[in-house]
Amino acid sequence: QVQLVESGGGLVQPGGSLRLSCAASGNIFALYSWGWYRQAPGKQREVVSTLVPVGDRDYVDNVLGRFTISRDNAKNTTYLQMNSLKPEDTAVYYCNARVQDRPLKLASDYWGQGTQVTVSS
Repeated sequence: QVQLVESGGGLVQPGGSLRLSCAASGNIFALYSWGWYRQAPGKQREVVSTLVPVGDRDYVDNVLGRFTISRDNAKNTTYLQMNSLKPEDTAVYYCNARVQDRPLKLASDYWGQGTQVTVSS
């Protein structure tokens, strides 16, 4: 089993910043990619940003230029730096990692527990 633990959410003023962290632990043979997703109440889950093994980063249009995804391979951790936050960024944020837990086995997706981000005055 692989566990992802998120932290860093909270309440912030519009225009403020937060940094989310997500650390993977457990039986990790190889970790291939990271993703951040968010879900607001009553809305569909939305992909926010992804980071693939070769280092390419992708962002949903409405966070482009404000959010940055990064990783620390030694710590099996990903970060989402969020700047210039807007009220519409309010959501529960979930991290995802694609992990192979042993050789010659298929990789699987694992999810963090979610962390609430609220952008409000």
